[in-house]
Amino acid sequence: MSTLIEYIPLILFFAVYKMVDIYWATAVLIAACAIQMAYAYFKEGKIGTRHWVFFAIALVLGTMTILFRDEHFIQWKATFVYAILALTLIVSRCFFNKNLVQKALMGLLDSVAEKQNDTNTDASPESILVPQKVWEQLNVFWVVLFSAIAALNIYVAYNFSLDFWVNFKVFGLMGITFVAIIFTIARLYRYFPDEQS
Repeated sequence: MSTLIEYIPLILFFAVYKMVDIYWATAVLIAACAIQMAYAYFKEGKIGTRHWVFFAIALVLGTMTILFRDEHFIQWKATFVYAILALTLIVSRCFFNKNLVQKALMGLLDSVAEKQNDTNTDASPESILVPQKVWEQLNVFWVVLFSAIAALNIYVAYNFSLDFWVNFKVFGLMGITFVAIIFTIARLYRYFPDEQS
């Protein structure tokens, strides 16, 4: 459910663009991001740094798009977001010795393991042990992927029509992300205990 909520601003942006234009779609995107942050605050009692950063980018570039009637500003949003994600992974790994991909996925894998142990009370708890080398490879993979998406987005924005870019932003970037997630799961699959596989 939370994953669907993450995509609501993008879905609304696409729908309003198709029905009206890029400027109304941008205004709806900003409003949807603000509502998304309010929802996060009421649900969790706080708003994560990631949401603040993404909202700030949407607000600044979206406002410039509307004020100057120039869609190129909002087209830069995805590039900024993916570049920040790539940079965050690099800085965390190189300067703070933290692998954020490992941290995020281990939290997910641990919750899967807990659910498995809860449903199978006769089985002894099994932990998921992934070699550090694999985590490092996945971290590099996501850095490269985010960097490539950042570059690809702006290439499409300046070399194709606005309609093509909107379709690429919604379906292309979502598709690329989905394939990357499948690749990540496939890379980790061999380390799952049999019952969790």
